[in-house]
Amino acid sequence: MDDVSEARRIRLLQVASVLAVLAVWEASARAGWVDPLFVAPPSVVARAFGAIGGAALIALGDTLAKTAVAYTLAVGLGVPAGLMIGSVRAVHDVVHPFVVALYGIPKILVLPWIVLLLGFGTAPAVAYGAIHGLFPILVLVIGGVRDVDPALITVARSYGARPWQIYWKVILPASVPSVLASLRLGIVFCLLGVLIVEMFAGVRGMGHVLNALANGFQAAQLFAATALVSAASIGFVLALDALNEKLSHWRG
Repeated sequence: MDDVSEARRIRLLQVASVLAVLAVWEASARAGWVDPLFVAPPSVVARAFGAIGGAALIALGDTLAKTAVAYTLAVGLGVPAGLMIGSVRAVHDVVHPFVVALYGIPKILVLPWIVLLLGFGTAPAVAYGAIHGLFPILVLVIGGVRDVDPALITVARSYGARPWQIYWKVILPASVPSVLASLRLGIVFCLLGVLIVEMFAGVRGMGHVLNALANGFQAAQLFAATALVSAASIGFVLALDALNEKLSHWRG
């Protein structure tokens, strides 16, 4: 069996699995095995997309705009800082314990302080989203740099490579998988952080919509709104996976 046929077979199995789950879900709801007040059948959820309509798309756009700013801040700070901390032993020995300690603190503890300082609206969502995504990026990038095979650096030095050449030709390519893994994780954490603020301290955005639908026991609309956010998040992760494939030739 060639690669194309194998890939097609895998796709068919994936689609069949999703359809099977939806069929069981629909049958369970129709048979009364689950409470429709809390678990609406997929057919009702599909119709609910029309009910939430443009308002949900506008709210989703607002959330994604905040997430984009938060993600830019998290990546812009996390990747360079992670590369520096991982590359310079003295900096790593001093700073890394603090990074690990801050990473271990539940970020929800910071939310009341952010709201206290920045109030309600866009600013706290961006700030909390950036903090939520920063530390996973930082920890993964540091780990990726520290895990570079020392033998590669030794061989490069034996051929007379200068420090900047070692960094560009050895350390960076070897760190690409960890950096891209951090980017995939970071976008999800930034989106999660923005949604949390919108739910508890937001006046608009998809988190605010989800909270309102949940409080109103509008299960079908809630499932539909959740599906929109999930589709956006999955799309981001798949795009970063595609970027990973494109960069695979550079890292060898």
